Amino acid sequence: MIFFLVKWFSQWGWKVPAVFSYSSTRMLLAALTTLLATIFMGPLVIRTLYALKTGQSIRVEDCPLLVSLHEKKKETPTMGGILILSSMLLALFLFMDWKNAFTLILLLTTVWLGFLGGWDDFLKMKFKNSRGIRGKRKFFLQLLFAALLGLYLLCPKVTESLSFGEWIAPPAAKESVMENKQVKVVALSTQDYQRKYYAPFFKEPIFTLRGGEIALGFLFLLLVVVGSSNGVNLTDGLDGLAVGCVMMVAMVLALFAFLSNHLEISQYLHILYIEGSGEIAVYLAALAGACLGFLWYNGFPAQIFMGDTGSLALGGILGVSAALLRRELLLALAGGIFVMEALSVILQVGSYKLRNKKRIFLCAPLHHHFEYKGWPETKVVLRFWIIGLILALIGVASLKFQ
Repeated sequence: MIFFLVKWFSQWGWKVPAVFSYSSTRMLLAALTTLLATIFMGPLVIRTLYALKTGQSIRVEDCPLLVSLHEKKKETPTMGGILILSSMLLALFLFMDWKNAFTLILLLTTVWLGFLGGWDDFLKMKFKNSRGIRGKRKFFLQLLFAALLGLYLLCPKVTESLSFGEWIAPPAAKESVMENKQVKVVALSTQDYQRKYYAPFFKEPIFTLRGGEIALGFLFLLLVVVGSSNGVNLTDGLDGLAVGCVMMVAMVLALFAFLSNHLEISQYLHILYIEGSGEIAVYLAALAGACLGFLWYNGFPAQIFMGDTGSLALGGILGVSAALLRRELLLALAGGIFVMEALSVILQVGSYKLRNKKRIFLCAPLHHHFEYKGWPETKVVLRFWIIGLILALIGVASLKFQ
């Protein structure tokens, strides 16, 4: 919207400050908009969800102690992700470039995974003792989205067919290479830069896919997007835990997206220059602002939970953003909390099936294990936040220590 307004005012001869087109300005405006929108819309959304009786279900099958630990949470409304996502979409509408391919990809991510999580929450709310969408069906729909994204990014024919000249140009990048002791800037197509994989603390790509190896890149993209979506979903079990960790990871990726949007800065820092990545930075800033606003109501004792509506979408947005920025391994580092939570569930299930029903943890995901050990909920959340902050700072430090 802001670009159309600037163009419209210019046609009438009105001078509009160029600062409003800068990604840094739009990041600040987007974050402030989502923060205030989430805080001010919160009471209305909470009252509405209470009226719809969207109480939080408590798992009792394999962790019966959770009933007593979380007894007070039964009536707390869920589906609060609607509040986060609606404020983010408002910021997208106001401050992002609608002609940018990244904007449309992030919009589709939010709508697809938000609707999937919302439908799952709705079924749990409407039907007593319902587990929502079947796990296999939910997993398939997540995979389907990630597969469509993979085809767009990795298959030239699909990329070209979904690009419309100046209206929606395909993503592109530039990298600096040494040639005869001189630095040369080389333009990269969508497929060229998507084949390169970067790791924190390394200047050059750790490997580049060639030929049929692109199939491995496709599978890795599925793992990153679906794994990130479910990792945040598994972390969302205590008041403020997931939303606080998501906010920190979003700010790290937003910083990388912002720096990758400037050719001179990216050359100085030896990172990949990605045209239009400023739009990713704006949306991640909006996500961070929305999470901070949501924490106003989600902090202990929580008045609302984000539910699958928020967790699946927010995790998916982080995964998609990391893939677009070629920072999947940075996401694994900065989002180490999500990795640990997901691994704890995988190890618990594997141990239960392969070791004659023996468990590694008292309860999974990992945050419930520490609750079982007698840690107060606030202590678990605070210490996980501290670990998440340390990992986020290490991720940022990797910009210089490479």
